[in-house]
Amino acid sequence: MLELAGIIILGILAQWFAWKFKIPAILPLILIGLLVGPIAAEYLSEDRTKWIEPIWNGEKGLFPGEGLYYFVSLAISIILFEGGLTLKRSEIKNVGPVITKLITLGSAVTFFGAGFVAHFIFNLSWELSFLFSGLIIVTGPTVITPILRNIPLKKDLSAVLKWEGILIDPIGALVAVLVFEFISVEGDSGFTKTAFIEFGKIILFGTTFGFTFAHALAFAINKKFIPHYLLNVVSLSTVLLVFVESEIFAHESGLLAVVVMGMVLGNGKLQNIKELLYFKESLSVLLISILFILLAANINIEDLELLYTWKTAALFAIVVFVIRPLAVFLSTGGSKLSLNEKLFVSWVGPRGIVAAGIASLFGSKLIKQGVEGAEYITPLVFMIVLGTVLLNATTARLFAKLVGVFLTKSNGILIVGASKVSRLLGHYLESNGRHVVLIDSNQSNIDKAKELGLEAINTNIYSETLSDNIELNDVGYLMAMTGNSDINKYAINKFAKQFGENGSFRLVSSIEMNNPENNPKEGLFSHTDDYNRLTEVTRNYPSIQEIDLDDKAHYDSLIEITNNDKDIIPLFIKDSEGELHIISSYNTDIDEVGESFKLVYLGKPFDVEEVAAED
Repeated sequence: MLELAGIIILGILAQWFAWKFKIPAILPLILIGLLVGPIAAEYLSEDRTKWIEPIWNGEKGLFPGEGLYYFVSLAISIILFEGGLTLKRSEIKNVGPVITKLITLGSAVTFFGAGFVAHFIFNLSWELSFLFSGLIIVTGPTVITPILRNIPLKKDLSAVLKWEGILIDPIGALVAVLVFEFISVEGDSGFTKTAFIEFGKIILFGTTFGFTFAHALAFAINKKFIPHYLLNVVSLSTVLLVFVESEIFAHESGLLAVVVMGMVLGNGKLQNIKELLYFKESLSVLLISILFILLAANINIEDLELLYTWKTAALFAIVVFVIRPLAVFLSTGGSKLSLNEKLFVSWVGPRGIVAAGIASLFGSKLIKQGVEGAEYITPLVFMIVLGTVLLNATTARLFAKLVGVFLTKSNGILIVGASKVSRLLGHYLESNGRHVVLIDSNQSNIDKAKELGLEAINTNIYSETLSDNIELNDVGYLMAMTGNSDINKYAINKFAKQFGENGSFRLVSSIEMNNPENNPKEGLFSHTDDYNRLTEVTRNYPSIQEIDLDDKAHYDSLIEITNNDKDIIPLFIKDSEGELHIISSYNTDIDEVGESFKLVYLGKPFDVEEVAAED
């Protein structure tokens, strides 16, 4: 009982520590596991036993027989399903081919390259060498996401690393299974034929089960066949059912099945998807915390001593600094990614929970079978996992600045509220080259925004999910445009530092509009126009107009016209380079206005000369 409680407590403490110091949680989790496992047995325990013994050894232990690895498999299935839910097709419209090549060609380069290196450096058999290389193909979402959260990058660059991390997990597992089949089945022609039959079964049953059960679950949820209070637990049980059923028909196809299931649900019209994501995210955090401590604690000190050689450093250096860049550059050839972006993707390739979990599983099985050299598999994979996480966690931000992909000025715009006026503004900004994200708790507004091709997130402004969304790393402007002034003020107070480093604005309230003396510094557009005025003008004149400007005096005269005309609301100044500058209600004066500048406004078209003549 003490050991179980200790794992959970230590795991959550490690998660908090990682959050506090902005590092991937896998780092403190593995270190804790090593401390309570092999280090405690060797240096801290009088009876030379581990403080936490994951596998029953006849006297103590948490899991008998294969119990630990069954638990690891089920936990990984839930983690990958949660990752699949977050994959959106809209994120990869610009980088889809790059991601496809990374998980195919890039995986092949890593597989063969690392296999050859492991064989010649550690003198492992070809089968074990390629088992090792298959295991380190993966770059898991559990380690990529925390690193990317702290680095402002372009949306496409973040999407490449995020999608690669999630999609490559089942691919790496699949390759490892193939190699494991090669090792386990005797006879050259026998194991080749058997392995490729297994490969076909994995693809067939994994995709079929995942696709079918995803649609079945979505149908049951949307038709209200499942009561609200059972939604999360029914979804969880369905994920486990899909994993187990797929495994029964084709061993190791379960991981592919749950990823496919998550992707189908995440990109479909599923009601209550937010609640499902919140639940799965919390569950994933708990499972990751438990898994890494258990797997690290399961390593023996003798395994770690195998790594105490120059060969380990050589293997790590070649995998990280030669094979990973080679795989990335071959996969991104001819893409829109710049040289600096390719260098950054090459640098960031931390391995995660799937590599560690399957390595522990296969390594122990091969040791029991008496395969020579099998004792190297688990410690070598853990060395790659821990080394890459430590390297990327400590240097990724610095390397991003060094190669010039770190966004010194985040020009993305987060609009709180997805009403018609927000959608109209978002569409205009998007068409002028700005990354725009709309958020709203109203699903109908989100659906309408997506129909316009806008990126929109159905979320509650009071939730914490926005802070962890890596797709918002390039956001530097915040515009709170809901009909509730309290929500607008809350959004400014909570997210101004994170998403509004270049400017945080909100619509003025009706009280502030009627009392200009209370005009806030963060007021948006005009101190005489609140949400109701914007909505009314949008309803009557749903279009955004541009007027050429001559100089500062011309701009001031137009602002005077807009102040006297209730059907015109000034929005932005577009400079000679096409850059948009938000007009603030607190200070509508613009220091520099020259030729080729434009005034952007919402409302009815009008002829400046006719208005001037009337005056």
